Amino acid sequence: MQETLLNNETIPRGVKRKAEDSNLACQAPKRIKALDQDVVNKIAAGEIIVAPVHALKELIENAVDAGSTSLEIVVKDGGLKLLQITDNGHGINKDDLPILCERFTTSKLKTFEDLSSIGTYGFRGEALASISHIAHLTITTKTADSSCAWRAQYADGRLTPAKPGQSTEPKPTAGRGGTQITVEDLFYNMASRRKAFRSPSEEYAKILEVVGRYAVHCKRVAFSCKKHGESAMGISTPSNASTVDSIRQIHGSAVANELIDFQVSDEKWGFEASGWTSNANYHVKKTTLLLFINHRSVESSAIKKAIEQTYSAYLPKGGHPFIYLSLDIDPQRVDVNVHPTKREVNFLNEEEIIESICTEISTKLSQVDTSRTFTTQSLLPSAKTSVPILSKTRVENPKSTQKPPPATPAKPWEYQLVRTDPQLRKITSMLPPSANSASTPAPPSTTYLTSPREPIDYNYRTIKHLRASVRDSMHAGLTAVFASHTYVGLVDLNRRIVAIQGGVKLFLVDYGMVSNEYFYQLGLTDFGNFGAIRFETPLDIRSLISIGVKHEKALGNPEDEGVPWATVPDMVTTQLVASREMLLQYFNFEVSREGKLVSLPLLMKGYTPSLAKLPRFLMRLGPCVDWVDEEGCFHTFSRELASFYTPEQLPPRALGGDDTHVGEVDGVDEAQASLEGRREDMGRVLEHVLFPAFRARLVATKGLLKGVVEVANLKGLYRVFERC
Repeated sequence: MQETLLNNETIPRGVKRKAEDSNLACQAPKRIKALDQDVVNKIAAGEIIVAPVHALKELIENAVDAGSTSLEIVVKDGGLKLLQITDNGHGINKDDLPILCERFTTSKLKTFEDLSSIGTYGFRGEALASISHIAHLTITTKTADSSCAWRAQYADGRLTPAKPGQSTEPKPTAGRGGTQITVEDLFYNMASRRKAFRSPSEEYAKILEVVGRYAVHCKRVAFSCKKHGESAMGISTPSNASTVDSIRQIHGSAVANELIDFQVSDEKWGFEASGWTSNANYHVKKTTLLLFINHRSVESSAIKKAIEQTYSAYLPKGGHPFIYLSLDIDPQRVDVNVHPTKREVNFLNEEEIIESICTEISTKLSQVDTSRTFTTQSLLPSAKTSVPILSKTRVENPKSTQKPPPATPAKPWEYQLVRTDPQLRKITSMLPPSANSASTPAPPSTTYLTSPREPIDYNYRTIKHLRASVRDSMHAGLTAVFASHTYVGLVDLNRRIVAIQGGVKLFLVDYGMVSNEYFYQLGLTDFGNFGAIRFETPLDIRSLISIGVKHEKALGNPEDEGVPWATVPDMVTTQLVASREMLLQYFNFEVSREGKLVSLPLLMKGYTPSLAKLPRFLMRLGPCVDWVDEEGCFHTFSRELASFYTPEQLPPRALGGDDTHVGEVDGVDEAQASLEGRREDMGRVLEHVLFPAFRARLVATKGLLKGVVEVANLKGLYRVFERC
């Protein structure tokens, strides 16, 4: 016997042994024993609550079953540290609290036959019991007929005191109607399960996905979900939001704008299906399927594959759809008790139901596609195609130092071609010509005199800081668009909008906003080296400011109440006279001792600002310029100067294309003719002066994004044409 044992010790574990070499026959068989109830409960809890998201799913379904119209969810560390859900449902009776977390206690099921007609989310009564075995559970609840709320703590399915030595009975507390369930330290007694989770952010993303599913499906129920200690909501949907509105808030406008609804039913198979699915204009890399069977969020690989197969005929290769599907099946045809987490269900006539749904979706997609008709042309009328000429001569001497001809460049895709030939027709040529354009005089020629003054580089710290602020706020993409743009045409003088082409995109640009930023940057880059616009007769500053004050008072702005308008001309004139040396040195803004305006700064050749804006410009130099701080003074004065140089808004033409009418007096005719001349002069300045300057020197800042709108994208249009 001893020899046999020694031989067995030399045999490694896991190696097959012969019967005669084994001593198993000498050992008694192990007895079968019933597991301890605590072990049974923890095993069951581990099967039902696999991750924090499964606990939250059970709690959401319980809250909706309780008639809640508002659910507030708070998560900490992905739900492992804290998972709290607050609803405004019916609440829980105080007498039911002692058995609330015992296994198989439920108000939704009495007999086994009830499973065939179950209409609620929960039915087994295991969710709260399972959570109480693997977490610290606190429940605060209040019913409509209760005078106060009741709070209870649970551990291992039973009531437990909040602190050692206290009673286990529920405690009265203040609270609102409904139930608040707080789950803390999930899996605290299952170290291996807790270590298996990768990161809190990944678990939080799964929680947001589940909350988003129920927010889309549950009508007239408000959902909100956020991280603990943060004010920003991860998901927030109102109770009155429609299904499409909820999809827009959770999944974005890109998919919400491309949805089509569908409905299908069949009494023979006992089902009704409805939902929203994306059309052929939308596709992503991965299918998004929000599937609810009898209002229960489930997964079905068969339904998902069938829908993807249906869309394969409508989407490009690799494209997948978005679909929300609510499937109502006769409860007697559905078996909901087939998965511990109720993630899957079985139902009769699965293939027939799926085929009916896919047929309806295919019909809807084909109807949408037949209504989309596009007209294209393969080649522009005046486009010239360059054909590379290949040399047919062969180099005889292999040792020759002559460079080989360059390789033929690869042919670009059609959607990468850019139309920028200046000889082609532009948008302005399609507008009706003005009736009085022949009588409008050409803009007067301006005489420029060159000053012998040498440029001076003012390396002041304040100026460097202002220039650096512009560079820090630069938007690289928008700057590249302006640096290589092609001017298309003037769209609206009243709203100051032009169209430009950047690459293969067409943009509408607010040239007033862009001009303001450009002249401000010009004031910083050319600081101290401006030209001068000199008046033959110096202008009285007080009189000009008085005109600006009169106009400002006529506007009746409520913010200007209490302003001492009578003293404004004298105060501003005094300030300008006192600062005349600084203004002349840095801005070429010359003011005489008597308060006369001798010259204005000239920022660029070929463009003169509207002198109608001069009174308001001078008036604003008093209160809107910081005359105390050096950097503030340079910044605010440059901003006011840029505003003065910004092109003025001109009223639109009459509908007939002519602003004059028969029977008007000569004075009105002259005013309309002058206005038409200003319109034509503005169009010339925009195309030949301002936008070429923007192309050469503008640093587009992020603030200009509000003034630039993309209206067409050639690459996006080709995506549509591919399916035609």
